[in-house]
Amino acid sequence: MKYFIDAHQDLAYNILSFNRDYQLSVYETRAFEKVNPVNGLTSQSLLGWPQYNQGHIALVIGTLFAAPARREPVLHPNLAFYHTPEEANKLYWRQLKLYHQLAEEKPQVYRLIGDKTQLRAHLTEWQSLPDNPDPEEYLPIGIIPSMEGAEGITDFDELPEWWNAGLRAIGLAWAGNQFCGGTHEPGGLTPLGRDLLEKMAEVGFVLDLAHMDEPAAFECLDRYQGKIIASHANAASLVKGYNSNRLLSDELIKALATRDGVIGVVPLNGFLNRDWVKDGGRQAVSMRLLADQIDYICQLTGSTRHVGFGTDFDGGIGLEHVPYELDSIADLAKIHPLLRDYGYNHAELEAFNAGNFLRVLESILPE
Repeated sequence: MKYFIDAHQDLAYNILSFNRDYQLSVYETRAFEKVNPVNGLTSQSLLGWPQYNQGHIALVIGTLFAAPARREPVLHPNLAFYHTPEEANKLYWRQLKLYHQLAEEKPQVYRLIGDKTQLRAHLTEWQSLPDNPDPEEYLPIGIIPSMEGAEGITDFDELPEWWNAGLRAIGLAWAGNQFCGGTHEPGGLTPLGRDLLEKMAEVGFVLDLAHMDEPAAFECLDRYQGKIIASHANAASLVKGYNSNRLLSDELIKALATRDGVIGVVPLNGFLNRDWVKDGGRQAVSMRLLADQIDYICQLTGSTRHVGFGTDFDGGIGLEHVPYELDSIADLAKIHPLLRDYGYNHAELEAFNAGNFLRVLESILPE
C-alpha cells in the first residue's frame, strides 16, 4: 500500500468560492493568486494535481460545505452562505453536481468513487504508481463525497437520492443547527437529529462526528448503528492553550474506538498549539506535534486501528497555517520518519496512511 487516503478536503467549496483549478500545480495556483488576488482569500493553496501524485494521495473524502449566514463576519466574504435549510440544500446539490461534472469533463484528473469495484480498481492503479512519477504517469484523484453539516437535508425522504448521487458520509454539524450543537455553539442532539440518525442508518451512510458538540457526539455513539468516523479532529488534551468544543476529549476518543471508528488527524497549527503565533509562528510548529497526536491516540486506545489523516487543506487552511516542514500535500509522508522514531513499523504506517479509513469505506460501499 503506497498511497494515502485523506478523509477531509473542501474541494468543491474552493473551486466554487475561489475559482481554484486543482489540475494546476500548487505553485501555479500561488503565482496566479499573487498577481490576481481573490477577495477575502488570505492563505496560499496546498493542493494541486501534480502534488497529489508526487505525494501518492490516491483518494480524498471531498466535502459539500456551506456556512450559515450568521457566521459571515468571521469567514471569507465570497463563501456561499445560507439563511435557510432550503438555501443550504441548493448549495450542497450544486457542489455534489460539480464533483460529477469534474469527473465527466476531466477524467484524467478527477474520478468519483461510488462502489467497491470502483474503489478496488482505483487503488490497484495507484498501487503501481512510481515513487517519483513523471507527469505522463499521473493518475486521477479519487473522490468520495461527504456532507459537512446536515442542514442541506431538508427532507429525510431525499436521503436515498443523495446516496444514489454518490454521497457516502454525513456530519450532522459544522456550527450548531436544527440537529445538534456544533463548533462554538454547544448543544446536544435534538429530536430531529435523532430522527435523522435513524434514517441515515437505514440508507447506510457513514456518520462523521467532526464539529459536533461532545454531548451530541456521545449520544450518536450510543444511538447510531452504522459506521462512525471523526474525519478531521485532534486530541484536545495535547493542544497547548486549547479551550473550545471543536477537538476531541480523551473520553470521546476512547468511546469512538469502542465503535471501531477512525480519527483523521489534522496538520493545522491551531489544532496542534493554539498559542503557535505568539510562540514563534509557523517556524515554531513541527510535524513532530502531529506525530505526537497519532501516537497519543494509539496509546490511549491501545490500538493502531483508529487514526488516519484528515488534512482539511485549503478549507480555510493554507500554507501559512501548517507545520514548517509542509510545503504542499506532497509532503505528508514527511511524518513517517517521526513515527518510526516512536517504533511504528511499515504495516502500522500503512494503516495510518490509508488502511484504517479504507476499512470503513469498504464496509459501507455497495458492490
